[in-house]
Amino acid sequence: MSNATEVLGTQATALVDAAGMPVVVDHVAVARLYGEPLFSMPADLYIPPDALEVFLEAFEGPLDLLLYLIRKQNFNIMDIPMAAMTRQYLTYVDEIRQHNLELAGEYLLMAAMLIEIKSRMLLPPKKVAEGQEPEDPRAELVRRLLEYEQMKLASMRLNEMPHFGRDFIKAQVYIEQSLQPRFPDVHLVELQEAWRDILKRATLVQHHKISREELSVREHMSIVLRHLQGRKFVEFEHLFDPSRGTPVLVVTFIALLELAKETLIEITQAEAFAPIYVRLAYTPV
Repeated sequence: MSNATEVLGTQATALVDAAGMPVVVDHVAVARLYGEPLFSMPADLYIPPDALEVFLEAFEGPLDLLLYLIRKQNFNIMDIPMAAMTRQYLTYVDEIRQHNLELAGEYLLMAAMLIEIKSRMLLPPKKVAEGQEPEDPRAELVRRLLEYEQMKLASMRLNEMPHFGRDFIKAQVYIEQSLQPRFPDVHLVELQEAWRDILKRATLVQHHKISREELSVREHMSIVLRHLQGRKFVEFEHLFDPSRGTPVLVVTFIALLELAKETLIEITQAEAFAPIYVRLAYTPV
């Protein structure tokens, strides 16, 4: 080749021009710098000291750090050695102050509290009445640590439970709805209310003729069936004739109940509190 030489390597093959710039690469370059492939790490590569940070322990707050130090050193939480605890805590706070001063603010507040407790323990205890024990400066800190540990354990148990979207998803099934409307069933209470309304209107018609009339339920069943013949729906109250008196109304109502019991008629209602309709039961041909 006139203006290019072929360079052969163990992992890469490239054509370079007279200036030493690669022309063709076999897609095994270790990196690209400004669009140009690199086949080996530069000897003068400089990595800043803060370019890579590894956090071995991550804490959610000062109480979490204190609890970690107590459990790690097997300290008795009811009898915390404040000198050792404060020393270890301040060592960690000094580390995070160098990298994130804003994050260290909350930890510094706890550090001040630890130093105060340590100082109070060095002073003689306050005098108390006979039979009473002097107050332990660590009592409030112990109470907060115990409460935090309980909440942390509860949070871990909740996290172990199955979570929607993480451990399982909701199954969805499409069910095609029927286009034919289904009328709600008529309840006994609604029939009673309709019957009371008919009786109230029947009392408006007064009869002064006293006579004895034998009424047949079967006969009125036939009358109702003839009245429904050839009609789709008939209102419940239209099947009664209040002018004939209460005995006829009672027999007609019993006849309706017998027809419904024998499934010869259907009693329907479009919706709650709507008028009640009666029709002949559907009989397949």
